[in-house]
Amino acid sequence: MMSRWAILAGGVLADLVGTIWLLQGLNILGGSRMTGDPLWAVLGSVLIVVGTVIVALTVLRGVGRARS
Repeated sequence: MMSRWAILAGGVLADLVGTIWLLQGLNILGGSRMTGDPLWAVLGSVLIVVGTVIVALTVLRGVGRARS
């Protein structure tokens, strides 16, 4: 079973990658073939939501265990 910290790190990493993809898709962050492509803005937004859900659930599960 994965450690809670590994899952949390994965969620944070997903948020960071999603943010880069979003900024490149919106043509704010240049330097790749993804720059200006709206597909990457959509995929980045989805990845940010997924990463945020992972982080939130991991933190909430940890808080529930601390109380038990």
